[in-house]
Amino acid sequence: MKSSLFKVLTLGLVSCLSLSAVAKSLTYVTVEEARIDKAQEQLPSITGQFTPLVTSFEQALKQATNQNKLKSVNEKFANLLWRQASEHLQSNNTFDDRPLYWARLQMAKLIRGNQAFRALAESKQQDIMFEFELTSRGLGQVDFSAGKMKKILVTGFDPFFLDRNIAQSNPSGIAALYLDNKVLEMNGEKVQVQSLVVPVRFADFDQGMIETMLSKYVPEVDMVATISMGREDFDLERFPGLRRSSKAPGNLNIFTGATAQNPLKPFLKGVEFTTPEFVEFSLPVKAMQKAKGPYKVIDNHKIETLAKGKFEPKTLAELKGETAVQGSGGGYLSNEISYRSIILRNKLNPDLPVGHIHTPRIKDWKYEEVKGIVLQIEDMLRHSIPAIK
Repeated sequence: MKSSLFKVLTLGLVSCLSLSAVAKSLTYVTVEEARIDKAQEQLPSITGQFTPLVTSFEQALKQATNQNKLKSVNEKFANLLWRQASEHLQSNNTFDDRPLYWARLQMAKLIRGNQAFRALAESKQQDIMFEFELTSRGLGQVDFSAGKMKKILVTGFDPFFLDRNIAQSNPSGIAALYLDNKVLEMNGEKVQVQSLVVPVRFADFDQGMIETMLSKYVPEVDMVATISMGREDFDLERFPGLRRSSKAPGNLNIFTGATAQNPLKPFLKGVEFTTPEFVEFSLPVKAMQKAKGPYKVIDNHKIETLAKGKFEPKTLAELKGETAVQGSGGGYLSNEISYRSIILRNKLNPDLPVGHIHTPRIKDWKYEEVKGIVLQIEDMLRHSIPAIK
């Protein structure tokens, strides 16, 4: 799988050289990393927020002359990046996820330019980048040890569609950073929140990033809420679907080839999913709908199948024998993270409340707009506390 997956990943590389040549080439950057210059030109204060950390990382990398030193430096600075990003957002109420996103890309680009990294076999390079991504996205600092209270794990997404708008933010990523390590209280009951942010890249999903992030915590937490940017209001996605059908690319500008007429199954480490076409979430909907804020909170039943087209089933049983085109969350990665997390839940902790929150869609980034969205998510989680066991 790693060999074939690496070929998929390299479709998103700027260089069109062979893999061995790319590993030695000064142009070994991904499509995402190639956007850094434009972002630095147009968003200097955002892309430069963590410049001291990135500069320190660059100096430390120069001393990383073998694989073990490289892994150690990567782990240290990936953890520092996540910690600084979450603490800065919370301390200053910036409500902005973009500094973390662009700093991570700057650091990833530096890793690819490191001579010790370039000397490694392709599979080792891939493993190192995968670990850097996981750690810089919060996995190294998930800690539910803060006293006896309920536990909620939330995930957000990176900004995406950046070729359309380099200034794009993602309120789900902002929510994740804002909520990380927070303790919420409702009616005398407390809950601790821990957060992760995931990439908008199909290959990472196929490689098992979601399962790697969530498998340890699904058996031990009291709720998992995956979050992404969606439509006009908040949608709680009732029936996630198995297949990809969106024609939109990920952040590497890779297209899956999926369409509404030809929806495709995703993979997990080289193995195509053979799980049900639809699953049902288990979030405490009625409690979450009590949250205060400027937007409606909708229990969304809308789906699409090959045979019946678009409709709104009331129960999962109505979807038996159907082929998924779109789940309630659509046919893109937001639907897919919801589906994958519920499959894990069904396998590891069947009574666990798990589901997806689609936030209102935003353009660019506007402080009051994203603040309102994030605070309403926080209130949704707060209202969930008495409802989760």
